[in-house]
Order: sequence, then C-alpha cells, then structure tokens
Amino acid sequence: MLYPWQKEDWQRLGILRERLPHALLIHGQQGIGKRDLALHFAQGLLCEAPLPDGQPCGQCAACHWFSQGNHPDFTVVRPEALDTSGEPDTDEGGKKKTPSKIIRMEQVRALIEAVGVGTHRAGLRVVVVYPLDALQTEGANALLKTLEEPPPSTVFLLVTDRLDRILPTILSRCRQFSAQRPTPEAALAWLQGQGVADAEAQLAQAGGSPLTALHAAEAEEQPLQRLLVSQLGAGAAFDASAVAEQLQKLPVPAVLGILQRWTYDLLKLRLDAAGGTAPRYFPKERAALARCAGATDAHRLQAYATRLTAHRRSENHPLAARLVMEAVFLEYRQLFR
Repeated sequence: MLYPWQKEDWQRLGILRERLPHALLIHGQQGIGKRDLALHFAQGLLCEAPLPDGQPCGQCAACHWFSQGNHPDFTVVRPEALDTSGEPDTDEGGKKKTPSKIIRMEQVRALIEAVGVGTHRAGLRVVVVYPLDALQTEGANALLKTLEEPPPSTVFLLVTDRLDRILPTILSRCRQFSAQRPTPEAALAWLQGQGVADAEAQLAQAGGSPLTALHAAEAEEQPLQRLLVSQLGAGAAFDASAVAEQLQKLPVPAVLGILQRWTYDLLKLRLDAAGGTAPRYFPKERAALARCAGATDAHRLQAYATRLTAHRRSENHPLAARLVMEAVFLEYRQLFR
C-alpha cells in the first residue's frame, strides 16, 4: 500500500524502473512508511499486468501470490520480532522463545541459497530486507558478497532508518533512495482520519512521523510513557529507582527515544535567550521544560545527549533493561545538581 504522502516517492521510483539498480537502499526518518513503500514497489515489479504508473494490478496471479505471501520469486528477510505470520518458536522445554530483534546469520544464508537458483516465473526476483541495520557484522559481510556479485534478474530492496549503522562497503554497492517525510499538514490529516485522539500532540512527540504516532496512540504502554514524561518534568526530584521499577515493561528503545526527544527540547529552550522558542516534541509540556531548562546548562545537556546516543547503539540487547533505565535516569537527575 501507499500512503497519501508517498505519491512523489512513487513517481521517483517509477523513473528508476527504466534502469533498475540491482540494489536499492531506501532510507529516511523512522515511521514514514518506507517498508510499505518497498513492499508495494516489490509487488509492482513482480506484477504481470502493472498499471501505467507502475502500480500493481492486484488481479493477476503474481499479485494474488504476493498478497498471500507465497510468490516464488519474492523473499522478505526481517527479524523474528517483526514477523507476525506464525507462532513464536519454543525451546526444548516447550517454553516460548523471545523473538529475535536482529537478522540472524542463518536467515542470510537461506537468502543467499535462495537467490542462487533461477527464477520461477522467468522474470525478476525481488528481495526485501528490513531493517537493514538489524544485520550483525557477520551477516552484513555475507550479504555484501552477494551484492558485489549479484545474481541475474535479482533486485534487492533494502530499508533502514539508520544509514550511520550500515557498513560503508554495503552503501557503496547500493543506489540510495531518500524517502520524503510527509508535511505536517498531510501527516496530521492522515492521523485524524485514523481516529487518533489529540493527533497534533501525538505527531509532535513522534517527530512528525505519522506511523510512529499511530503506533504510540494504540500502544498499551502509553500510560507508562505519559508517566515517564511527567516524571522528567520533575527535574532534580526525579526518582530514578522508583521510575525504573515502574517502567520495566517499556522497551528500552522507547525509553531512550523519549529521553532523547525531551533532552532536545530542553536544550532548545535553554539556548533560546529570547524565550520565544516552542518545544518541538512536547509542546504541551512547555512550562515543565522551561523550568527544567532553567535549572541546568547547555554543556550538561549536550553531554547527556551524547551519552544517550551511545546507549542507543546497544538498545536492542541490553544486559539488564532495568539497570540501563536506572543509569540514564540517574544521569538525568544529575543535570540539575
């Protein structure tokens, strides 16, 4: 499917169809629909009777197989945590395993084996990998070898939010495609059409990403996220241990993301000598942000923002989630002393 704000992106992809690269790296802000754009483009490439603008017809045998998830020349590689097609695996004791958040090496090996044989429909073979940054070093190097010597009639559509986490050697083997973020007006109109309450505030907190805002509005953890925001407004009175205990059910990436956005707004207000700047992510918390910004300084905030970025490099596999949360909360409280 395409979202209303992706019409121009689709036109740009249509131009690329004339001289299709063997590997297309679609990147851009998180939560703007890059994965859906890649999947729709894949269906269009495999469609046996595409519309004049390259859209899949939705009626041919290829489109039917694609919608059912069993097209013989289409492969998706993604972490288990993003695969909702089946039941979670179990260990020898019958206990459900926690779905992996990384793309495992055996998945890459299976992909390489699959693209090593001829296509089934005498046309293109399309591979979608997302998020590409979920590849570990060993898997990335294995994929690199395939990209260096691509199989005939094979197109790789690689999707990522984080270009900085992609091997430079892989970047050099791909044609990069920057997906455009929607305008605030388009994103807000779409969110309101989805029935999201307080859509403007949700969109602001999501940094303008409508899909992230929709997911946040529907998430069961939203009360916990609101709790974290309210506690951040306490500044020096932030109770790091108690809050870490209460937020154990929140994923570490979600906690670090909120902290990063809150810190951005704090720094923005702190650097605004005239006092006319509005918070980017938490406009409704302006009073609390202004109070906290006045109780610290820009150097501390910049150093804390740098440490948060470092924490995010290992956010998907921390040794102990609660300890990570308590550590960053204690560091936050130190900003005001």
